[in-house]
Amino acid sequence: MTLSDDHLQTLLRPRAVRFYQRAGSTNDLAREWLRAGAPDGAVVVADEQVAGRGRRGRAWQTPPRAALAVSLILYPPPDLLPRLSMLGALAAAELAEQAGARAVGIKWPNDVQIGGLKVAGVLPEAEWDGSHLLGAVLGIGMNIRVDFRGTELEGQATSLEWAAGTRLDRAELVRDLVARVDGWYARLDSAALFEAWQRRLSMIGRLVTVGEVQGVAESVDETGALLVRDAQGSLRRVIAGDLVTG
Repeated sequence: MTLSDDHLQTLLRPRAVRFYQRAGSTNDLAREWLRAGAPDGAVVVADEQVAGRGRRGRAWQTPPRAALAVSLILYPPPDLLPRLSMLGALAAAELAEQAGARAVGIKWPNDVQIGGLKVAGVLPEAEWDGSHLLGAVLGIGMNIRVDFRGTELEGQATSLEWAAGTRLDRAELVRDLVARVDGWYARLDSAALFEAWQRRLSMIGRLVTVGEVQGVAESVDETGALLVRDAQGSLRRVIAGDLVTG
């Protein structure tokens, strides 16, 4: 079934939902709604997203009828903001497995992969008024039936239907994704969230490069930082950056 406002309102009732057939960025729309007083857990969904963002300002486009573009409005304590990245990646990874995909992992910090190919990305953004945290938006984009053959992303990205080997209902996937976010959001400060995210990380024990830091990824700390043992034996703590393995 195609995405529609009526269908999503029914599946997500009584949650506050705004659906757009075509949007620039669901995160931008969600941030505007947050500032206007959106309730905790409100959701913005677009069938087509033409100006979405990934990490570090990269473009993330969502073709019509082919992907998920979902942004949730949340009001976490300021000290738990780093956990939203873990939460989003974990919820998306669990959704992929529920749909039937195998070899699902998380590339630090929050790219969800199937067989080493990216299927979903997560972008948490905090909204501030000076030093006061107003709330946060958790954006999740997932390829459902995007065909990457013959494109520059062939060999780097995949789609959930290809991995699951079956046709999937995007509206039901939105419902199930939101339910998984809800479940982990209720345990945002728990050790269980961190441990579940950590277990899915695919680069632990491998040689990695993040910016100027190169070495073996040994672990992560509870803030989500990557701990890398460099060639000199020093343990380097990496907060953010693009990770390359090998």
